[in-house]
Amino acid sequence: MRYLITISYDGSAFYGFQRLNKYKTVQKELEEALSKINKKDVVVKGSGRTDRQVHALNQKCHFDLDIKIPPDRLKNAINSLICDELYVKDCEYVTSDFHARFCVKKKVYKYLINIGEYDPIKNNYVYNYCRKLNIKKMQQASKLLIGKRSFKPFVSGQRENYDSEIYDIKITKANNIITIKFIGKSFYRYMVRNMVGALLLVGQEKITLENFKNLVMQKSKITYLTVPANGLYLENVYY
Repeated sequence: MRYLITISYDGSAFYGFQRLNKYKTVQKELEEALSKINKKDVVVKGSGRTDRQVHALNQKCHFDLDIKIPPDRLKNAINSLICDELYVKDCEYVTSDFHARFCVKKKVYKYLINIGEYDPIKNNYVYNYCRKLNIKKMQQASKLLIGKRSFKPFVSGQRENYDSEIYDIKITKANNIITIKFIGKSFYRYMVRNMVGALLLVGQEKITLENFKNLVMQKSKITYLTVPANGLYLENVYY
């Protein structure tokens, strides 16, 4: 029987999503709990891998069990076995051909930046940038990222294909917290964090909108900061 679960987790407590035998990871925590329930090894497949310190509000995972358990009971059973920094929000049956990663239609990530006074309490959950930014120019630059194209200038590491599509980017500010929300088909290694780093150059007025456009179109190279992981959240996954 195949199940789909929706989970949230505090990324500061994990070495990322992907299983690492010597470290605490989200996948490892789930697989160990489910293997106890199933009385046989269970492999968990996520909608994607979040890096160390990246948080999730609605990450999605699927897995197969040899036994049939009502979703509500299974949800409670998993939550009774996993750590406090991880929580199963929802559980449901899915068909045997469903795949948490390959069936994704869009994902939503958000990145939080504190431009007010340094806040040590929030340090694991926002980027304590603590400087003013030109949000209007950042909003204008973000529109240049929308569409279907190669995102190679913003992807760390080598891939065969850098193509993806970003449907929308929203930048808002409330109580000195800037939220940058990315809605798109797929996101590659450090892609969101790199795009935020490049947008910060615009917000700092260190580069012009034309400079940013040339970077997006791969007509020039610009050195930007890969922003810290602790401000990044996987907000939702849609099928």
